[in-house]
Amino acid sequence: MRNRPAGLLALLSAATLTLAACSGSTPEPASTSAGSSSSATVAAFPEGSTMAKLHAAGTMTIGTKFDQPLFGLVGPDGVPEGFDIEIAKIIAGKLGISPDKITWKETVSANRESFISSGAVDIVVATYTINDKRKQVVSFAGPYYVAGQSILTLASRTDIQGPADLAGKKVCTVSGSTPEANLLAKFPDTTVVPFDTYSACLDPLRNGQVDAVSTDNVILAGFAADNADLAVRGEPFTQEPYGIGLKKDDTEFRSWINDTLEASFADGTWTAAWKKTAGTVLPTPEPPKVDRY
Repeated sequence: MRNRPAGLLALLSAATLTLAACSGSTPEPASTSAGSSSSATVAAFPEGSTMAKLHAAGTMTIGTKFDQPLFGLVGPDGVPEGFDIEIAKIIAGKLGISPDKITWKETVSANRESFISSGAVDIVVATYTINDKRKQVVSFAGPYYVAGQSILTLASRTDIQGPADLAGKKVCTVSGSTPEANLLAKFPDTTVVPFDTYSACLDPLRNGQVDAVSTDNVILAGFAADNADLAVRGEPFTQEPYGIGLKKDDTEFRSWINDTLEASFADGTWTAAWKKTAGTVLPTPEPPKVDRY
């Protein structure tokens, strides 16, 4: 095991983490840090908008993943950390909601749309690829990052160096994910083995039940950084724009989140969030262009 930040050294299973009791009062502005500062006031938001309602409530529920190093991982203290978490804090902060007023709800690939549609969460920030199929059910702000699907194998294994080597192999991924759909559509000679979470693929990889794991390169990089016996192989073979999921056709909220993201790109908040989390392993990229569809 390599020496990584504490949050990368544990994968804890958890359900909903409530970091503070809900409060109906208007919160004090949070202290200045990535994603936590805010000068928002009720008057700043249109009456009846999602932004005004969340600001007035002083709390929000955010869906994220709990088992993905660098992006969304529950640490030993029970608090999630990672780039997705910091992006969520930026949005909450601009609503006047401090990190201790956020309820983090574990959200896996298969339940992201249902959580948003049912109102179980206010937004989802969970390595959530924007695509046309999902846009039929939910809306997206962003992207705030563009990843690419890649391959993880045992470091000792040399016969898989890229996607061309997957024919006849068993490849683990997550049920209901974009990587699963890509594997089924583009690699018909590959046997896809789906699990609920990517972390659940690691033991099957080690014991030979599967030959590789495939998902976005940044997720795999987190696993490889934390496990010396694992290695990422080849260059990414897709583009996966990560977006923030919200209720379908809440155009006003989506536009506001896009404004907030673009402001974080310009003022360095996004870069600071990256360097604090994924940037401990990966180089700092340029912020992507927001898609205001």
